Amino acid sequence: MEQAIAKAVALVEAMEYIRAFRGKIVVVKLGGSVLDDATLQRKLVKDIAFMATVGMRPIIVHGGGKAITRAMSAAGLEPVWVQGHRYTDERTLTIAEHTLVHEVNTPICTLLEEMGCKPMALHSLSSCVLFGARLRLESEEGRKLDLGLVGEVQDVNHHLLATLCSDGTIPVVASLARDQAGGKLNVNADSAAGRVAAAVRAEKLVVVSDTHGIRQDVQDPSTCISSLDKTKIEEMIEAGIITGAMLPKVEACLTALNNGVGKAHIIDGRIAHSLLLEIYTEMGIGTEIVRNGEVRHERD
Repeated sequence: MEQAIAKAVALVEAMEYIRAFRGKIVVVKLGGSVLDDATLQRKLVKDIAFMATVGMRPIIVHGGGKAITRAMSAAGLEPVWVQGHRYTDERTLTIAEHTLVHEVNTPICTLLEEMGCKPMALHSLSSCVLFGARLRLESEEGRKLDLGLVGEVQDVNHHLLATLCSDGTIPVVASLARDQAGGKLNVNADSAAGRVAAAVRAEKLVVVSDTHGIRQDVQDPSTCISSLDKTKIEEMIEAGIITGAMLPKVEACLTALNNGVGKAHIIDGRIAHSLLLEIYTEMGIGTEIVRNGEVRHERD
């Protein structure tokens, strides 16, 4: 009986959030080890199916870096990294495209269909909604760095995404883009998710990975910060607290906030129902990033 009552209490608490987010677009970026664990992936996709069932309009953007590395290794290729970006030649791009489309995107769509949802696969072998140009970087000495076919998203077909969402379809977007000449580019999934959220003016961007949100001390899980505003984020970047793989996630969140998105969240997808807990409960489970002056200290 107590367990049943607890479930009822949770449903009542979620009711106001369900009502508030009904009809709103939420962009969910899936990445990290959550894409390598079939059981974990199914649970996350089930949470997304729940969101769609109660009236929210989710858009999924996914990466697949670890799967690409494994596929390259199987093909006898050693990844080359340039300032955190995978150097991408034609052969690497072919492997990345095959992996992202057939080993990540298709299984996600299949799971959604099994759960009664209508997914739409969006990638370079179907309808592509990401458009960009080659990413240009410089070394500390000012030398131009060659990244090959690595791109940055400059435009998003937000009309198609909005149309699919309004029709009750869940867009599933792979981190592949087209350039002006119709060529293909490998793009960072975090950055792509930020641009997608900005383009559709999403209510939220939720970055789901294998990290416990943002920590004041990266080595100490107990220092995870529940709520931050843009100014504090910028201070932590300047101080070198936010670095490495967390940096593109945070930058994606800032891109979203700077373009009208309500809130951004970074959560650990390995925690059961972390996605629903972050959206539909008062306490949340990860780090929310908000505009200046909107930090909710009661989450701490």
